[in-house]
Amino acid sequence: MEKWCGFFGVILLVFNFLCFIGVKGQQVPCYFIFGDSLVDNGNNNQLSSLARADYLPYGIDFPNGPTGRFSNGKTTVDVIAELLGFNDYIPPYSTARGRQILQGVNYASAAAGIRQETGQQLGDRISFSGQVSNYKDTVSQVVNLLGDEETAANYLSKCIYSIGLGSNDYLNNYFMPAIYSTSRQYNPEQYAEVLIQEYTRQLQNLYDYGARKFVLIGIGQIGCSPNELAQNSPDGRTCVERINSANRIFNNKLIGLVDQFNNANSDAKFIYINAYGIFQDITRNPAAYGFRVTNAGCCGVGRNNGQITCLPYQTPCQNRDEYLFWDAFHPGEHANVIIGRRSYRAQSSSDAYPIDISRLAQL
Repeated sequence: MEKWCGFFGVILLVFNFLCFIGVKGQQVPCYFIFGDSLVDNGNNNQLSSLARADYLPYGIDFPNGPTGRFSNGKTTVDVIAELLGFNDYIPPYSTARGRQILQGVNYASAAAGIRQETGQQLGDRISFSGQVSNYKDTVSQVVNLLGDEETAANYLSKCIYSIGLGSNDYLNNYFMPAIYSTSRQYNPEQYAEVLIQEYTRQLQNLYDYGARKFVLIGIGQIGCSPNELAQNSPDGRTCVERINSANRIFNNKLIGLVDQFNNANSDAKFIYINAYGIFQDITRNPAAYGFRVTNAGCCGVGRNNGQITCLPYQTPCQNRDEYLFWDAFHPGEHANVIIGRRSYRAQSSSDAYPIDISRLAQL
């Protein structure tokens, strides 16, 4: 009997060692991403949409060239995936196939919002509810791949779910009164509440379909983007406060949502990433991060290179890492690396609440 115990003890040690090697390399089995153009990596490529980035100079600094990423290089979730130990970038839902989905899927869609109608003037896009619907389709595939629902549920409970929507509900909805009526229906406080109610419904859907580790990413300073500076800033440098104020209202409610879900679900963990604060930190002291230009896009047309976004085969600026923004709306790779790193491991106590992604991965 002792002989057999010793044998199984050795087997267990070997198994634990192999598991340790795996975990050390990759901290979670999979990473699911929901969002908009800040993290879209190709889902809009096949859509009839003006919100596409599958052409140069987008991807000019990315190994695979233009992929549909709205950046010269990596997005924040690419950086986070690397830090979590993934060898490959998380594939877009539009191309993810077979066992590949077991490492996670990116459902993000440029121009998408929390509200169904958001971004409709730009053409087709996959709203938050549509992305969640696509995730449910993925879950059924995961069940088939792993054999049964219980095994799939256990697997999915260890994965990280990143959600970053809301920017377009302001940019391509609320602050576009000529097309959308929301600003006449709701004041900023009411509108944020309406958005949070829908956000809550979709988070509950994700929870019901196995998600347990949630990363809710706040909205950045939209009023400081080259597009808003070009359109609404008298000097082209001063951020548009009425927009930033509305963004802060939404973010505060999102923090409340983290507390609400954490209190109601002992088997899940929700965290908040303070993208607004990280962005604010960079704009207050750009030189400390290597930035020289914070109010104009590296690639674009018109005032602040922000009135029209980067055109096909347009020549971008040469010193791309010195520009906070790549185009009229989106940060460049250098900024995305900073934001991604601070999301993963908080540099300041205000970067993440109540813990950062690195600690969430360990739970």
